[in-house]
Amino acid sequence: MTSRDTDATTDATTDAAAREHATATTAATGPAATAADAPVTISYEEIDGARIAVVSLNRPAKLNGLTMAMLRGLDDAAATLRRDRDLRGVIFAGAGNSFCAGLDFGSVLKKPMDIVKAFAPNPLAGDGANLFQRVCWEWRRLPAPVIAVVHGHCYGGGVQLALGADFRVTAADARWSVLEAKWGLIPDMSGARTLADHVGAEQARWLTMTGRELSGAEAVEVGLATETTESLDDAHSRARETLRELMGRSPDQLAATKSLFNHAWRSPRATFRAERFEQAKLLLSENAARARTAAMKKTPPNFVRRGTWAFGAKKK
Repeated sequence: MTSRDTDATTDATTDAAAREHATATTAATGPAATAADAPVTISYEEIDGARIAVVSLNRPAKLNGLTMAMLRGLDDAAATLRRDRDLRGVIFAGAGNSFCAGLDFGSVLKKPMDIVKAFAPNPLAGDGANLFQRVCWEWRRLPAPVIAVVHGHCYGGGVQLALGADFRVTAADARWSVLEAKWGLIPDMSGARTLADHVGAEQARWLTMTGRELSGAEAVEVGLATETTESLDDAHSRARETLRELMGRSPDQLAATKSLFNHAWRSPRATFRAERFEQAKLLLSENAARARTAAMKKTPPNFVRRGTWAFGAKKK
């Protein structure tokens, strides 16, 4: 479990860049929630005519400290977006002055049984993840690319949420820390896997044992983040530029790439089997055919929705 008590307050300002780019359509997760009061929100934008989603942690007055409602909201958001075959990308951000300062112990400890239930693994899930692990890992399983935009505090569970994304663009003044060490705990929201994936086992041990706080530039240096920008607005712009670049690739190829590298820690036999399986699907996909045609003709590809088979697609 993450380890930051986030009772400190900040100005409840809304992320200016996200507000600038967001469309008028905003879907809030959770029962009877509105865009203003939902702990997690989804808004939609278009980049070059393709739809992306912006998932925002929406508890700015508490540095987006995680509550049980936020965990459930993240779980619901990931499930909703996973079903959207037309979705081409996701930006994952935090409202206000911070990305996420970790678990809000003051909130979650009010209902200890909720923690017990959330900590129990799901026997029906193939990976056996519990709720804490699932809200971070599901972004890896999402077929579309996910980019986390990090600013302000990124502590404990916030680090693990960011590591669930495919890429992380961090503002220079962001502060990163695997803060569980302060509380005598370990990162248990899939962090044992994602930390080692991104920084290697030695750095993962060092960060987890020390809990050292890193700047945005230092986070890039050790491998926690992909790149750094001067400001939060620049980070949002860079995330959108990256998604625009990725839209030049087949959405099926992007999904297969994510799936393939999720198998990287398995045995060579399992990894090679995953390679064969994903490549076979791509060879039968309409988007792979369109990518080949566009490459040969040196024209921009006109991709269709993810998961369309070549033998069943309408030709344009």
